[in-house]
Amino acid sequence: MASDLSVILPRVLIVSRRSVRKNKFVDFVGEYHLDLIVGYGAVPVIVPRVTGVHMLLDSFEPIHGVLLCEGEDIDPSLYEAETSGLSKEELEEIRGLHASDTAIDKEKDSIELALAKLCLERNIPYLGICRGSQILNVACGGSLYQDIEKEVSKKCLENQRVNHIDYDNYDGHRHVVKVVENTPLHCWFKDSLEEGEMEIWVNSYHHQGVKRLAQRFVPMAFAPDGLIEGFYDPDAYNPEEGKFIMGLQFHPERMRQQDSDEFDYAGCPFAYKEFVKAVIAYQKKLNSSTSVQKPLKLNQEMEKKRKIILRSFSLAKNIYNNGSGINPFKESELEAGAKFLESNTALSVQQENRLKQMGATVRNAGSYLQRVKLNEERERLARNVMGKMAVEQLYDLIPFYHMMGQICSEILERKLNGNDVDS
Repeated sequence: MASDLSVILPRVLIVSRRSVRKNKFVDFVGEYHLDLIVGYGAVPVIVPRVTGVHMLLDSFEPIHGVLLCEGEDIDPSLYEAETSGLSKEELEEIRGLHASDTAIDKEKDSIELALAKLCLERNIPYLGICRGSQILNVACGGSLYQDIEKEVSKKCLENQRVNHIDYDNYDGHRHVVKVVENTPLHCWFKDSLEEGEMEIWVNSYHHQGVKRLAQRFVPMAFAPDGLIEGFYDPDAYNPEEGKFIMGLQFHPERMRQQDSDEFDYAGCPFAYKEFVKAVIAYQKKLNSSTSVQKPLKLNQEMEKKRKIILRSFSLAKNIYNNGSGINPFKESELEAGAKFLESNTALSVQQENRLKQMGATVRNAGSYLQRVKLNEERERLARNVMGKMAVEQLYDLIPFYHMMGQICSEILERKLNGNDVDS
């Protein structure tokens, strides 16, 4: 039964964070995230933060959802950090105060940005918590404050300043946020909002945050200092239809009463609940349009043939991309790709005809190259002849060929438009 569920249940990718234990790196994901994903009916698939994984993300298919959560600061070069106005001394002070967070992890950045962009391209449900919300904003062209205290708090009035991080009280720390009306966050927490008030107390653990929100997003909550604490894409939000693109700067999964698993508000787990609902709907939609097949294992002979065909396609591509410089005597290698395209009969008539055309195109690569070389030879001969002509003769040729070019362009345009060229 368990093996059946692993196929049936949708898959949510979560990138691990690494820590040092016994002089070795250890990858981990917070248990609260995993419990909520499993509890609402999806399977968490942990993507390890290992060098080169960003090049292997295809191996994690099918992907029905992505949850990105806490981690180190994002590499400032990936957004508009140069506009922060922070001095070298201030940046050094920030690194001293937030040493555990300011150690840039470029591999994690690469993995998570690639996944975020994949979700945006395919409309795969995405939930970003804390750093995950910052990754989403950066992936869409937004920017971040490198340090809230230096860039935001110092410009605020005393009563507007917010402590967004408390190293001595990770889970117990809370600060107030104002919820924006008619947003998903408002819907989730509306039963907990006092009459006439739109405020809840949230847990947060960050020294950076959204500076310029990407254009596609709408804010859902603000801290008293003006920092955006939540946002979403209204055009990509409909959990019942598999749409969910959202970022929360605070930690709803950690908003629990002391020494208890009971949430501060009934709406705290709703981000995960609605996210998984969207993931399930996305999987159903994906399965209705495509069928996932098990990868075919090839024997040694078939693998050899596959490589020959792949080489044929690669050679044809290079010929058309580069024009010249390809050995014309490799036409036999092109033949393998052409035969493969034409021999596939498990298709509709239209698809089969299209593949035959592609096969002919691959075959014609050799003659195309010959034409390229013929043009090169003509150009060489023309240069030799014109190199022997007098200056006066060359001056006479320029207006003549300019006129011929104009006539040629006019007649070609008439032919393309179906007009009578004799007029």
